[in-house]
Amino acid sequence: MQRRTVPAVLAVLAASGLAVTAGCSAGSSGAGESPGAGASVSASPGGGTAAQTSPAAEKTPPAKGTVKVVRTVAEGLDTPWGLAPLPEGGLLVASRDEGTITRVDEKTGGKTELGEVPGVSAAGEGGLLGLALSPDYASDHMVYAYFTSVSDNRIVRMLYDAKRPAGDQLGAPDTVFKGIPKGMIHNGGRIAFGPDGMLYAGTGESGDRGLAQDKKSLGGKILRLTPEGEPAAGNPFPDSPVYSYGHRNVQGLAWDSQQRLFASEFGQDTWDELNAIAPGGDYGWPTAEGKSGDPKFQNPIAQWHTDDASPSGIAYAEGSIWMAGLKGQRLWRVPLNGTAASAAPQAFLKGEYGRLRTVVSAGGDKLWVTTSNTDGRGDPKKGDDRILEIQVS
Repeated sequence: MQRRTVPAVLAVLAASGLAVTAGCSAGSSGAGESPGAGASVSASPGGGTAAQTSPAAEKTPPAKGTVKVVRTVAEGLDTPWGLAPLPEGGLLVASRDEGTITRVDEKTGGKTELGEVPGVSAAGEGGLLGLALSPDYASDHMVYAYFTSVSDNRIVRMLYDAKRPAGDQLGAPDTVFKGIPKGMIHNGGRIAFGPDGMLYAGTGESGDRGLAQDKKSLGGKILRLTPEGEPAAGNPFPDSPVYSYGHRNVQGLAWDSQQRLFASEFGQDTWDELNAIAPGGDYGWPTAEGKSGDPKFQNPIAQWHTDDASPSGIAYAEGSIWMAGLKGQRLWRVPLNGTAASAAPQAFLKGEYGRLRTVVSAGGDKLWVTTSNTDGRGDPKKGDDRILEIQVS
């Protein structure tokens, strides 16, 4: 199997279909279960994946939703980052700083350490980050992990064998993809398999802003790969894994019911973003932060002041994107109408559980949400960090 590093980009897609009209925005004040202060919404879409249906055929969710914390699933987790629900039951959780993967029994909260991922170099915002299960997990039992090594950020896959003794249930890592720039900050790290069976990865520009606009660099991008780590067929740039660019630090990826891709992005000092992702789209960093009047950039469908969000994981449920806020210490709801937000973002759980890192669908109207108070920037309380089960509408 060929290992992919930084591939050359030979050509650029034609601009048709990628330009976006700057949408109007409307901020609204409040907190808790009302639209959040510092948040605004774009009335025009920022683009989408190739698979789209008419918004008129979709049911638009109500402007106001609800959140109920059903229970605390598990406590005492160390720097949880990636979270992957197992089809046979249980949740795999990555510890950023320890470099370990733990299986959590979602019924009892019991924890079993699978093992330590070799080669993880945890420092700053780097370490063991995103997790994803192989599309063929039922037959191959492969777990994919994105982590920071001594030289780069990379993606590996490992065989998970639950029949082996605890602590020795991970096979040797097989490097699928490497060469993603690393830094003390902005390592990206979210990975997910899309409805098309391809592996998507959100990367950061590692603190080197210019990498985001360099289509030959893997930094500040969303990448689209085959499960073996090759550039996926149909990517917008020939022989390149780059799917979209101009990103500062992508840590959230999710698809809606119509297979459209959305991504969350950390801003610098002014605007955090939720974007609808167009293949080949330029999301503006470092020239633009938040909405821009330049038609060559894709505008976010919603944006927040950085104190109110600093977004990491996102998930889709009940017609809305649900977004975890780290510095903002809240869960954001963005109701959708196609690739546009249909109402102002709505905030929940403000300050109740501290920093929120990862949001994953638990099926239907349920979500798994992890806190991130042991990451060196939070204020850990007794029981931190934890996984919450949340019911939403």
